[in-house]
Amino acid sequence: MASSTVGSPASGAVGATKKEFRSQKPDTENRDEPELLTVPDGWKEPPFSKEDNPRGLLEESSFATLFPKYREAYLKECWPLVQKALSEHHVNATLDLIEGSMTVCTTKKTFDPYIIVRARDLIKLLARSVSFEQAVRILQDDVACDIIKIGSLVRNKERFVKRRQRLIGPKGSTLKALELLTNCYIMVQGNTVSAIGPFSGLKEVRKVVLDTMKNIHPIYNIKTLMIKRELAKDSELRSQSWERFLPQFKHKNVNKRKEPKKKSVKKEYTPFPPPQPESQIDKELASGEYFLKANQKKRQKMEAVKAKQAEVLSKRQEERNKAFIPPKEKPVVKPKEASTETKIDVASIKEKVKKAKMKKLGALTAEEVKLKMEADGKKKKKK
Repeated sequence: MASSTVGSPASGAVGATKKEFRSQKPDTENRDEPELLTVPDGWKEPPFSKEDNPRGLLEESSFATLFPKYREAYLKECWPLVQKALSEHHVNATLDLIEGSMTVCTTKKTFDPYIIVRARDLIKLLARSVSFEQAVRILQDDVACDIIKIGSLVRNKERFVKRRQRLIGPKGSTLKALELLTNCYIMVQGNTVSAIGPFSGLKEVRKVVLDTMKNIHPIYNIKTLMIKRELAKDSELRSQSWERFLPQFKHKNVNKRKEPKKKSVKKEYTPFPPPQPESQIDKELASGEYFLKANQKKRQKMEAVKAKQAEVLSKRQEERNKAFIPPKEKPVVKPKEASTETKIDVASIKEKVKKAKMKKLGALTAEEVKLKMEADGKKKKKK
């Protein structure tokens, strides 16, 4: 009976093996979260083989996409290569040049359920001017793609073209730097940016592209990526926050809110309504015009008109007479007499000039001449 086998030695052996198995299980509770989240170096996900799904797929799946007219010639040339690459994964591909579309669909031999999504991405990349050599990489397990639509992010066409060119850089230098830092292939075409590479790199590419369209220069993001790349090499800093190392860029050209030229000053609030304005009859009653006759009113108006005309005529006459008014002459300033203290001594100046001339010519002074004559006389006497 079943009840008699409960305490059998076989059941004891099974219990012992279960205890051993439990003891062999890794103790994940004692481990830290960073250790569980980090991926070991050199680890790769095993490829999906036919043994994982031997029965294949139940239903046929298909995707189609349109392509522009200028891509027709290139697609026609490389389509045999596309069919060959997809046939390895048992996926059919058809090119319709009349409708301008590409279609991919699974077959009965297809065993990988996700390969149809990768085939769809392949034809999308080919439609967005990506070369076949780069687009075929999407069929690999560790490669993904992202098609970023940038056409609707900037309304002004000229501004959009400038920002798109800023993303490419002079001779494609900015785009090349971004490719090296993210390990992604980037293609800017029309209103889209196509990127092929690892998931971590695609995330950074999307951020840089969207920031560039928001008028943030890509050089700031490139600088941040370079610092992150150096920090990732240090094993101690992997579990720490990198905010202290990353640069904090501030907006220098902040657009100030435009203030109106005429500022309306708010009046103080009063619960009482404003006084009623005076009517024309009230004004006439206050001035006494209301009681005048029609002839008298007419005469007053004529007098007011004549007074105004007289004022205008007098102003005009003054302006005309301004041309005939002579300008004010400057007063003549008499030269000041030379003071007695600063009188020039002509005789002393003549003597100085004579001495200077003599020195220039090399002539001797009177005293030097006398001394020379005496010396010559003494020499003669000795002889």
